[in-house]
Amino acid sequence: MLEWQPLFFTLLVFAFYYALGEQQHQAPTAIPYSTFKQQVLSDQVASIRITGYDILGRSKHSQVDQPANEQGPFDFKTRVPALGDNELLGLLEQYQVEVSVRSEQQPWWLTLIVAVAPWLLIFALFAYSNRALQHHLGSGGNPRFSNAHAKLYTHLENELSYDDIAGLESAKQDLREIIEFLQNPDKFRRLGAKLPRGLLMMGPPGTGKTLLAKATAAEAKVPFFSISGSEFVEMFVGVGAGRVRSLFEQARKMAPALVFVDEIDSVGRVRGTGVGGGNDEREQTLNQILAEMDGFGSEEPVVVLAATNRPDVLDPALLRPGRFDRKITLELPQKEAREQILKVHTKAKPLAKGIDLATIAARTIGFSGADLENLANEAALHAASQNQQRIELADFEFAHDKILLGDEQPIHLNNSDKQRIAIHESGHAIASLLLPHADPLTKVTIIPHGRSLGVTETMPTEDRVNFAKELLQDRLCVLLAGRGAEQLIYGSPSSGAADDLKKCTQLARRMITEWGMSERLGPLYLAQHEAHPFLGMEMATAKEFSDQTAHRIDQEITALVKSSETRILDLLQQHRTQLEQLAQELLHRETLSLSEVQQLMASH
Repeated sequence: MLEWQPLFFTLLVFAFYYALGEQQHQAPTAIPYSTFKQQVLSDQVASIRITGYDILGRSKHSQVDQPANEQGPFDFKTRVPALGDNELLGLLEQYQVEVSVRSEQQPWWLTLIVAVAPWLLIFALFAYSNRALQHHLGSGGNPRFSNAHAKLYTHLENELSYDDIAGLESAKQDLREIIEFLQNPDKFRRLGAKLPRGLLMMGPPGTGKTLLAKATAAEAKVPFFSISGSEFVEMFVGVGAGRVRSLFEQARKMAPALVFVDEIDSVGRVRGTGVGGGNDEREQTLNQILAEMDGFGSEEPVVVLAATNRPDVLDPALLRPGRFDRKITLELPQKEAREQILKVHTKAKPLAKGIDLATIAARTIGFSGADLENLANEAALHAASQNQQRIELADFEFAHDKILLGDEQPIHLNNSDKQRIAIHESGHAIASLLLPHADPLTKVTIIPHGRSLGVTETMPTEDRVNFAKELLQDRLCVLLAGRGAEQLIYGSPSSGAADDLKKCTQLARRMITEWGMSERLGPLYLAQHEAHPFLGMEMATAKEFSDQTAHRIDQEITALVKSSETRILDLLQQHRTQLEQLAQELLHRETLSLSEVQQLMASH
């Protein structure tokens, strides 16, 4: 309907300017008035046309046969001076110049076009804009801007199942109950059970929230509406609320159905926060979500699944029973789950004989499911780049180092810098080996990776959920060991320990203020502020302890870090020979494994 209108407006403008341009078709040459009079006196002018003070003329040598009193072209043009020239008419009669006079008034049709055309163009543009806006907004109470942009999956391509998702057994069990309710509601209704309105999946990025939602839809064999929370919000106020209404209306029509809202924290954050109050559009969208979820009838088989990385910022009204009745926490996978995930992601990849996925899983503590998928993919890419037929263990080692340490950087260091880096990394390595509660050493290198000039890689032997004070104290010493080694050998530290000092100070502060590991302050929680995403709430939060206590906290942090520094300096001084030998070996070989470091330490 609208495709012809831009073309019509373009043709209209073109016709208007074409009509004006025709009036100036083959524009004559402008000459001075004195030159015109000289041509008259030289009997070179055949005819002229006078319009006001303007004169259009044709010379006797003109090649044009068209009479001069028509629209036809003239050879030249000039203008009579404002003072006038009383001699001109006499000269024209004397030399028999044909004279025609035309009124200064433009033709009526041209005057009409000039007067009306701009208003016609403005009206046409307004009408076109109005039609285009109606096209987007729609009519009849069904605004297109307010239509939900949710993707509807009735039969998922390459349908997932829970068997394709390793780990997450507790989460899958909770979701299986919802699936069974959707498929066999009478079993639960006989006992008076009600279908949960919503399930909130919470967990770090990459733990499989979106994947689990898709598998749930495939397992339940029901329509699955998927939308991101950010898609509700537009520049027009009220659009988000309209899209929420549209989404839930569609879901009710196709019930039983699942509605999945990814990244719900983009619209579900606490209301009334931020400097100057909240965002009206976002808050209206949230209010509509609350109303729709509360408006489900007890018999409506529609379940809302939502995923977020930040459950701490969600509005309390969204989390209460009756809206999101269940909260499913998805944590980073443990060793057994990581092994299962690796089996899933390497199922279609040719692995070399002897590769033990359990060993690889043990070395990937802290990896999410997405990280493990990336590990398998990077290993396959490296094997392909080496023209291999199968993926070797070395490819997994390469991928592991690339993900954790970053790519090797082609930085050319001078000898003094390389020696200092070798001393620094040797300090970290010796501390990791000798301190009883430190994480075990796996590799040390002075090859720059990512933003680091050297790397000492340590890896816990098992998954930890709790950290003893002794372990944290040893971790402080390991962080300070690189700087301590430089100070011991060179007499002064360098800027290379900046990141170590940052991590050390942050860890010491948490030990003192959050975990009560200070004998002087005692078992008190003295965190200065929560890591809250809203500046307004953080500004409004009152400090819960006095300035004197804040000063004592600073003193305790300083004392803890300094005592750790003294402890590691004493340890390195006792093993100075081994420190220097390890640094020399690093300069020679650049990278040493755990067994190589242990062998070197034992020989000295």
